[in-house]
Amino acid sequence: MNNLSPQELERLIFTVFAPTEADRTLLILVDVPNAAAPDNAAWRDRRMIAHEWHRTLTSVQNQLGFQDLKTLYYENVESNNADLPELCYEYDGSCEELHAEKLATSGRSCPLNTVLAQTDIAIAPTEFSATAPLKLLARQYGFRAATLPGFSREMIPALGLDYVKVHERVMFFKRKLDDAVGIKVLLSDGSREYASSFDLRFRTAHASSGLIRERGTAGNLPSGEAYIVPNEGEKEQSQSEGLLPVQFGEEVVVFKIEQNRAIAVLSKGSESEKQLRMLQEEPAYGNIAEVGLGVLGEFGVTAVGNTLLDEKLGLHIAFGRSDHFSGITGPSAFSDPKRVVHIDWVYVPSVQPKIKVKEVKLLYSGKEDEVIMKNGKFLV
Repeated sequence: MNNLSPQELERLIFTVFAPTEADRTLLILVDVPNAAAPDNAAWRDRRMIAHEWHRTLTSVQNQLGFQDLKTLYYENVESNNADLPELCYEYDGSCEELHAEKLATSGRSCPLNTVLAQTDIAIAPTEFSATAPLKLLARQYGFRAATLPGFSREMIPALGLDYVKVHERVMFFKRKLDDAVGIKVLLSDGSREYASSFDLRFRTAHASSGLIRERGTAGNLPSGEAYIVPNEGEKEQSQSEGLLPVQFGEEVVVFKIEQNRAIAVLSKGSESEKQLRMLQEEPAYGNIAEVGLGVLGEFGVTAVGNTLLDEKLGLHIAFGRSDHFSGITGPSAFSDPKRVVHIDWVYVPSVQPKIKVKEVKLLYSGKEDEVIMKNGKFLV
């Protein structure tokens, strides 16, 4: 698929955001490469996708009811979910070869926060995820936003799903996570099994269902997951613990988790050594920031090799920043703003083929525990 037709894009905007007469401004927000994060073919094409969306939305602007439609660019922040820069830029030239130096010399700068305060709906197809900062900024300024980090043309069919039905399925799992006090995960690499449990007390789940209709909210597109931040110990010591395997290339790295943090690596190999160094240099990197249940696998969607979509297919567990999900681990927990990260480990065969999801069980207080997933498939 080359791109969405005007009718498809119009339907997507109406379905996702349900714009009203009060919605006057739609913003497309795009990051650009710099010397520290050089350009690549996928990034270049993503900017072209954003340009094509702007052009297509212009053709249906009257039907959508927006008075102001604009695309703004900003210098990338070199890390997923790090805070956004102070300035963004208008730029009239070709975006295909656009980079930060050209943007600063040929663009027209404006304070990003000022722009967002005047925005009703934002769409952010970026190289580095802007989900965390836009969630926080949406709460502050009252806009709503769809974030599309790493978006590619392979994901365009997923934008055509019936997101009302996706929403219903996601809300089903959100309610279950809300009721649970814990979630136990059993994984296998074929030679041994690894059990971990995550403390869900004092927390409520979130729904990223593709419907972003409430002011002050932001979420991914494509969407389709219920997720929750485990207890990070702000009220009572977290009971999250166990062993969590993650496949990097051909190597399976085994993390040891205590009190909701990966504190050690028990496996051997070059990737294991690298991950251990990351934990030692940035302890906040090992914070268990999210346990998520993606549902798009049930809708026939398959992995494309990008976390934005792939995490929506099944079980995933994230490390790092959690404050954008109402957790307590934010940029101040890291040694440098450029080292802030929120990264998902996705447990579906096409992403981590050596690791199988044997069982996922929800733990309840006052009623029987419930197995919700067996051998990678939902049972409920």
